[in-house]
Amino acid sequence: MTSRFQFVDDHRATYEVKRLCQVLGVNRSSYYKWLAGAEARAGRTREDRVLAEEIRRVHGESGGAYGSPRVTAELREKGHAVNEKRIARVMRAFDITGIRLRRRVRTTVPDPASGTVPDLFGRDFTATEPGRKLMGDITYLPLQG
Repeated sequence: MTSRFQFVDDHRATYEVKRLCQVLGVNRSSYYKWLAGAEARAGRTREDRVLAEEIRRVHGESGGAYGSPRVTAELREKGHAVNEKRIARVMRAFDITGIRLRRRVRTTVPDPASGTVPDLFGRDFTATEPGRKLMGDITYLPLQG
């Protein structure tokens, strides 16, 4: 929605706001409410930039390992009143990521005694007419036991 409101704001000198809102399918009152909040949004953006620098400093001290929960804890210890969701949002916006330590879970272990299954289609999945080539793949069957 913001881009529509921004479009109305950019072109309101050329066309009247009422007509622009009609064409874009937005309410005029919503546009004016968006316009009234512009200063607050700009202030929040400035605060986010300052917070991002503080996050980068804490993140750098950890060797780039800390994610949003630990960064939040560090900032709270230093006296900042911050919320973890805000820290996560700012970290996403400024592309700050922690290290993921979880290993990939391997769900299927092939039996070395069994051979490979031949590729009967030869990797060609196009058919000359409907119903000529039927195929399926069952990778997981729940078994009782």
